[in-house]
Amino acid sequence: MIGLREIMSQTKRIHRLSLVAALVFFCLTDRSPAAQKAGASEPRTITLALISMNQKEIEEHFQPFVRYVATKLSGVSSVDGRTVVVPTQSHLANLLLEKKADFYMESPYPTYQINSVYSAAKLLLRRWKGGMSDYHTLIFTRKDGAIKRLDDLRGHIIAFEDPESTSGHFLPKVFLSRKGYKLVRKSQIEPNVPAAEVGYFFAETQDKIMDLVLTQRVAAGAFSNDDFAALDSAKKAEIIILGATASLPRHLVSVRKDLAPATVDRLKSTLLSMHQEPEGHSILEKLDGTTKFDTLPGGELAISQRLLDTFYSPEKR
Repeated sequence: MIGLREIMSQTKRIHRLSLVAALVFFCLTDRSPAAQKAGASEPRTITLALISMNQKEIEEHFQPFVRYVATKLSGVSSVDGRTVVVPTQSHLANLLLEKKADFYMESPYPTYQINSVYSAAKLLLRRWKGGMSDYHTLIFTRKDGAIKRLDDLRGHIIAFEDPESTSGHFLPKVFLSRKGYKLVRKSQIEPNVPAAEVGYFFAETQDKIMDLVLTQRVAAGAFSNDDFAALDSAKKAEIIILGATASLPRHLVSVRKDLAPATVDRLKSTLLSMHQEPEGHSILEKLDGTTKFDTLPGGELAISQRLLDTFYSPEKR
């Protein structure tokens, strides 16, 4: 028969083991704010998300940039840089919401969709892509053609670039719609468009748009002021500008909303100073002629409001 003293001794041993087990469990599963903050401030991987159908090509193109950013973010522990490429805005938004991506770079309209419609991210910086801080869209036609003003577009077709282009689709479409024109998409160039409509057709490239306008197969075209500047003097002399949209930032950087503040600050500092360092400057030049990153003119709220004012459509809600 087990004595009382032996029973008490076994009880104490069990109690001590329980305390040790509880302490180990607490240390391994600590989810206090301090612990989360400490872990979140030192990410092991920084992931850039991009939208494109050319996954491998884009990943390789951006890899030196992401590697540079990761190196600058490395603190106590090493940080790996990763690029993930998806085909649509909704895919990218899901990556951010699921914490499978940390930041992304896009033109104004996709940024508006991802940040405001999907509520998946917030603005961080402006990117001077192609050496440009801002840009706008020009609507143009052949100088010696029948179209002399925007009202003349009714009953005709205008050529846009592609469905995902900010300057080659969304900006001119919103611009014309808000002036009262009824725009209707056409799958092909049609000879007869109802007099109350302005048909639009996607030509896919700026060269094709220019060709369609100059051969008068469409009444007008739309392209960015940067595309206009790149034309030779002979082609510039053949066209006239019918209208111009408001300007927007050329490209924008956004981060997912729940990214650790310390990481956001280090990422922001890294990008802002990148053009000042020889290695960073060289990488940016090869990244679509990026000049630099700078702060958002007027701040995050000001740019977010500009995007909202430009692209928000009540009927789509």
